[in-house]
Amino acid sequence: MKPPPKRFSDLKGGSPPTGTYAAPTPKVSRQKRAKVLTPAERAAFLASRPDLKPKS
Repeated sequence: MKPPPKRFSDLKGGSPPTGTYAAPTPKVSRQKRAKVLTPAERAAFLASRPDLKPKS
């Protein structure tokens, strides 16, 4: 005989929320930050990549 199906309300809750802010985990803090190109760098990059130019 099968046991009755479980419902979310039947499950016991996890750990209570610890607060609104938690310090970043080591994995998050190791992620690289994005480099923002200057207008001159962006223009040079787009000039070297004709396949990325917008279609007119």
